[in-house]
Amino acid sequence: MPHIQIDYSPNLEDRLDMAGLCAALRDAAAATGVFPPAGIRVRATACTHVVIADGNPRHGFVDISVRLRGGRTLEARKAATAQIFAAAETFCADLMASAPFMLSLEMRDIDPELSAKASSIRDYLPEDMQ
Repeated sequence: MPHIQIDYSPNLEDRLDMAGLCAALRDAAAATGVFPPAGIRVRATACTHVVIADGNPRHGFVDISVRLRGGRTLEARKAATAQIFAAAETFCADLMASAPFMLSLEMRDIDPELSAKASSIRDYLPEDMQ
């Protein structure tokens, strides 16, 4: 864990490198020391239909949702939230400075008793990522 889901306005396809943002958030999550690198999953989805504020089609958004299995302290979650959001702000700084743009992030716990998991990914990772 965590699962990092990026929802974004489709008008950003040509204005923001989404694969690069995914990599930046993965790196930031790993650097927190709170999440095992082997469990980090980042994905981005363009929202098909959006209306932002006054409906101006130039407005854009990136909304980041970080879901993680419970058990980490509030202090660890707050620090991780700040570190991941800072990476997103840095990555999106040029866009924020040149266009109407909203950036948000929310972290929330997944109830481990209601979340089933199975994976063989660790079997295929280098030892230093285990």
